[in-house]
Amino acid sequence: MASTSSDVVLRFQELVAQLPEWLQPVGVALAGAVPFVEGEGAAAIGIVGGLHPVVAVVAGIAGNVLAVLVVVLVSVRTRQAVVTHVRGGGVALDEPPSPRRQKFDRAFARYGVAGVCLLGPLLVPTHFTAAALAASGVRRTRILAWQAVAIVLWTVAVSLVVTGVLAIGG
Repeated sequence: MASTSSDVVLRFQELVAQLPEWLQPVGVALAGAVPFVEGEGAAAIGIVGGLHPVVAVVAGIAGNVLAVLVVVLVSVRTRQAVVTHVRGGGVALDEPPSPRRQKFDRAFARYGVAGVCLLGPLLVPTHFTAAALAASGVRRTRILAWQAVAIVLWTVAVSLVVTGVLAIGG
């Protein structure tokens, strides 16, 4: 049976709790590297687990940013290889884009790189957004800069809610 995202969060909470105190930020960073957990989920895991909120936020951000960096570097190289192959007389790519890709393309056309990065976490993990942007030919420095901004903003915002500093609703 497939594991749900809440199962993944619970398992990371258990993992972090079992680690020696000095190693707990590493567990939070590992959680931040996982799609759907992201920096904000990882920071929440760390905060709920008793880590100082600043440590949890920094660890969650670091894990998420490092994972996105790897995704972007691999995606950019993959795109370069495909474009080189197609231009060099390789197989033409005539398949129509999937409905999910069409949805991304519409959002990208409407909101641009900044908007897709900042709003993307509401719909899909930052990893997927980063890969789609790289596949679209966006420069890696631009992707990484906006993804870093989005990861920091979302992680800090969620952490402020988890710690009770910021309340949502009435």
